[in-house]
Order: sequence, then structure tokens, then C-alpha cells
Amino acid sequence: MMKKLLIANRGEIAVRIARTAREMGIETLLVVSEPDADSLAARTADNFVVVGPAPAPASYLNQDAVIAAAVDNGCDAVHPGYGFLSENAEFARKVAAAGLTWVGPDAGAIEMMGNKSLARESARKAGVPILRGSDGPLDPDADAVEEARGIGYPLVVKASAGGGGRGIRFVHNEGELLETIEMARGEAASVFGDPTVYLERFVKHARHVEVQVLGDGTNFIHLGDRDCSMQRRSQKVIEEAPAPDLPDAVRRTIRESSVELARECGYSGAGTVEFLYDPAGHEAAFIEMNTRIQVEHPITEEITGVDLVREQLLIASTGAMSVRQEDIKFSGHAIECRINAEDPHNNFFPSPGLITALEWPAGDGIRVDAGVEAGSTVSPYYDSMLAKLIVHKDTREAAIEGALEALYGTRIEGVKTTIPVLKKLLDRLEFAAVKHHSKFIETVDNLMEAP
Repeated sequence: MMKKLLIANRGEIAVRIARTAREMGIETLLVVSEPDADSLAARTADNFVVVGPAPAPASYLNQDAVIAAAVDNGCDAVHPGYGFLSENAEFARKVAAAGLTWVGPDAGAIEMMGNKSLARESARKAGVPILRGSDGPLDPDADAVEEARGIGYPLVVKASAGGGGRGIRFVHNEGELLETIEMARGEAASVFGDPTVYLERFVKHARHVEVQVLGDGTNFIHLGDRDCSMQRRSQKVIEEAPAPDLPDAVRRTIRESSVELARECGYSGAGTVEFLYDPAGHEAAFIEMNTRIQVEHPITEEITGVDLVREQLLIASTGAMSVRQEDIKFSGHAIECRINAEDPHNNFFPSPGLITALEWPAGDGIRVDAGVEAGSTVSPYYDSMLAKLIVHKDTREAAIEGALEALYGTRIEGVKTTIPVLKKLLDRLEFAAVKHHSKFIETVDNLMEAP
């Protein structure tokens, strides 16, 4: 078992990792930027080290500084959390080269799944359902018009190196195709350093569903599915598990094929296979695989009783997870609400500042994974998420009601938050009836109106 773990992240996920590591008897060292030296995460870890000033490129994204902090302070492993360097194959290789254990899949798996066109091909080989689209990256010399006709309109041009909702451009008709491809290639080269793109059929009113997988290089399992369809600008807002209103055949297919994809790439650690689900055609198709712990992992933990961070640390330390597929039992329904420091009445503009008062709800089935407390300063330099409110109940209806009650029982003063929007969304009839989709928020006219 590892002895001392460096946590290369901040906020709620850093707090989450530190607490689980402590339960396992693992000492923790957190890297922080200068303004985060007084954060809740810094106080939760056993110790911390400042690796740079506020801008992420000079601190949390400074690979050499992070690795030096681990080596100089006697750490034997690195957990990257999510975001920042968590899906950076170069960083994973540097960690291994420094003689440290990387908590996650190897660099080869990260690269394979990080390139969306290669991931699509790997999914096809593993029997994962995929959307009609390019057979690999789009050849600059190929007849794109003819290829697009075979796919059908509308379609999307996607950057091979994209992800997280970035690097996607829509094409409504043939007249837009060539210009859009050129713009997408230019954008991909500028943002991701890789100009390759591919084409894929666009599914209108699609839901976003995903499967949690675990692998240790030998054994591969799933821990059920989640629905993350309530999104704003491709960023998840509310997630739930299991995914509601999925046909049994679709649920079985995405779960089993996700395990086969993990097997195909010899996966080691926690990963998530994401799908678009077309309610009209009752079909699901592969989007991408995220090679890290997900923000929404707590809802899977709640319905399975499996601590995913613990399993990550066990796999990295011992080469084996502690659970098998037959051990996974599902119980009830869980909903997660992401609470961000943003002003929903000012186009969700970030709301940094001092949290002057804070009260979290408590009670049966309520969990709060927070990165702040009263007296915390919300920085303008990083992601605006303050906490995740998770409610686990026997039924979906009870979970929705419980989440609403918990939001009304939450008090945060000093900064604006997205709590009013979360309340509105949970109270929508479309959400209750599972009639929402990944573009649903854009259709709600009064969502951002001032009270």
C-alpha cells in the first residue's frame, strides 16, 4: 500500500481524496497555489506545499513543479483528481519516470481515449454502439461532401483532441460543410494543438447517459449508469443514477459494452464511458471515455455502496480492486446538484468573493461534498463549483423531492450561487417526466430572469 500520496488538485475533489486516504491510513500532501494556501482542502490534507502563483499554468498545471513537490517531500504516488492534469498522458509518463505511482490508467490508455476519433475506433472494435460518422479522422484530401451525404444532416464536426463539450461545430446543410470543417480544423489546431477532425451524425434532443467502469488490468466491471442530460453549454448541472426511463435492452448494451471497451484498452482505475441516447429511436451511441474520476461519481457510490476513490487507491497500490461484478448491487435513486458561485440573473457571470455565512442541509440520505466553508474566499482564477449536493432515496420521485428540500435548506451568503436555477430545474414537469435533454436548459425562457 502506498504510504504518502500527493494530491494534484484543489477544491472539493482534493478534500474528498484526502478524507478517503486518511481512512485508509495514507498520508497526504496537497499542492496548492498561493491563494489556496488557506483553503479547506489545504486544511484537510495532512500537509500542503505551494507550487506557484494563482494562474493555473504557473501552479496546478506546472508539471515539473508538481512532480518536484512529490519527490522532494517523500511521496510515492500522485492522484490527479479531475480536470487540470488528470487526462494528460505526458504528465502520467513523467510521474512514472520519477518513480512515482500514477493513480489512474496508464498513459497509453489516456492517449487512446483522449483522441476522440481513435476512441471511436476502439469502441467499434469492442462492440460499443457508435453513431454514423467518419471512419477515423477526416482525410484533408477526402471528398468531405460525399462522406457527409452518407452520414446525413444535421451533423457535427468534432475535434479529435476535443472533449468536455469543446471542439464541436454543427452543420445544418451541405452549403455550410466545407467552411465549417476548415474553421473546426483551425480551432482544433489553436486550442488543442491537433487539427484533425471527424464527422458524426447529430442526434436532436439526445440525452447524455454514461456508465461507470472499474478495471485493474485483469478484471473489468461496471457500476451501473448515470444520466447527465441537464446541462448548460455542455457543462453538467444535475446528474442522477441510475439513468431513468432507459429500455432494459439499451441499459444492458451500454453497461456490457462499456466493460468490453475497458477490456479492449487494458484499463486500470476508474473510468466513465459516455453515450448519447436517442429517446425517439431508443438507441444509444458512444461519445467518449473519460479516463479519470468524474465529478458526478458520488451518485454511483450512493446507489452501490462502493467508494470509488478507495478503489482507485487500491488498484494503484496493489494492482487489484476489492469488488467483482457479482458484488455490485443497486439500491434506490441518487441525484447530484452542482452548486456554483455564479450569478444566474447576470448570464451566469462568476461571483468570486468571501463566503460570509454557510449552512449545509443534513439528514437521512443527504451528502454534501464541499470545497468551501464559511470564511472561504472563492477565487476568480478557477472553476466556480463550490460543492455538490447529493440526495439518495428509495425512488426517483423521493430523490427529486429530497433534493429540492435540501436546496431550500442550504444557505450561502457573500457570493451569488446557482441554487435558484437548480430549484427551478428540479421543479420542472419535464424533468419529472424525463422529457429533458442535453439542450433543454436553452429552451427554458425564464430560467435566468431576475426574481
